[in-house]
Amino acid sequence: MPDWLVPVLDTPGLGWLIAGVFVAGLVRGFSGFGTAMVYLPVAGTWLSPFEALTTLAVFEMIGPLPNIPRALRDGHPRDVLRLGLGMALALPVGVMLLGMVAPEVFRYGVSLAALGLLVLLVSGVRYHGVLGKRLILATGAMGGLLAGSVGLPGPPVIMLYMAAPHPAHVIRANITTYLLLADVALLAVLWLSGNLVLSALGLGALLAVPYLLGNVSGAAVFRPGYERVYRWTAYAIIAASALHGLPLWG
Repeated sequence: MPDWLVPVLDTPGLGWLIAGVFVAGLVRGFSGFGTAMVYLPVAGTWLSPFEALTTLAVFEMIGPLPNIPRALRDGHPRDVLRLGLGMALALPVGVMLLGMVAPEVFRYGVSLAALGLLVLLVSGVRYHGVLGKRLILATGAMGGLLAGSVGLPGPPVIMLYMAAPHPAHVIRANITTYLLLADVALLAVLWLSGNLVLSALGLGALLAVPYLLGNVSGAAVFRPGYERVYRWTAYAIIAASALHGLPLWG
């Protein structure tokens, strides 16, 4: 057994983390979103805030790598760069805010942010204006702020693009590339700020296995004719995870 794996296997709540990341991958596989919204409320129960963010960034960075070449071909690189620039500017602020609060506040923040964003998704809130350069930059900044403070870089960008006039494959490509940039940037900012938890890197690598299995399983059971059912199933799982993650229950 590799030396790095020994402390990883001794992680408190490892079984819950594996189950949580598998379900997160399952939801991502059949709905296309929701990884952090499912995983982080579970992870916040067992890990420190920076451990949770480190593991999330690692397994989410590994997962989409096979899809990046196609995403670069199908997407709009300039828009992704604007999103990435806005995210990079605001991400350190989010990490700084996270470092100023207690772990219980992080758990409340993750769960309440997930529930709030879920309400916006369910209610059908969309942006119907022109996707200008400044708006794309500002959306990336909002994603960066949420990424650093509660680990949720995706929802602002997803809600922006849900009403975009672009073809579905372009939207998916832009979001995929943006989320990879967010994971890389998050690890870099955590390292530069002294908040990167090295022991959590190994845990994140281990969790990449059930995450990938969940992704594959979710994609395998997906049937286009039942997209509405899958979406509402994802909403229910996110809500249950967010409510369970609240410190009210211990």
